[in-house]
Amino acid sequence: MGFKHLFKAKLNWTSAPKEMISTSKKYTKTHQIAIDGKAILDVSAAKAFKGDPSLYNPEDLLLSCVVSCHMMSYLFVCGQNEIDVVSYQDNAEATLEVSENGSGRFIEVRLFPKVVIKKQEKIEEALGLHTKANELCFIANSCNFPILHFASCEVE
Repeated sequence: MGFKHLFKAKLNWTSAPKEMISTSKKYTKTHQIAIDGKAILDVSAAKAFKGDPSLYNPEDLLLSCVVSCHMMSYLFVCGQNEIDVVSYQDNAEATLEVSENGSGRFIEVRLFPKVVIKKQEKIEEALGLHTKANELCFIANSCNFPILHFASCEVE
């Protein structure tokens, strides 16, 4: 039997004072997201979409979710396979495609995990576990675009 977990987030947006809104009827994109017991997250649109470039945007957050969830799933499967991970780094990338009508979607995420482990004889297995981690990853299982892995592994 599976389990279900409910996650909640509150979004708060208020129109900017009239003098701050341009005559072209464009609204400010800055808003806040609150999750009980956690710091408020200030969010805006990406700079390319007239947002505040100093704030996180939904695209940043989606990529962050993918890379974070993959790492946690990877550490889980390494633990199951008795692989001692010393460090894990990733410089992930996501490609967003915007259509002429203004709609858009992510078409691909590329993960570049660089993992350091303790035992030389576990390198091949450690590299292969990225596939298993992707199969288990809650976020990857929720995405409708490919998540590609370009992993490397070395010994401490």
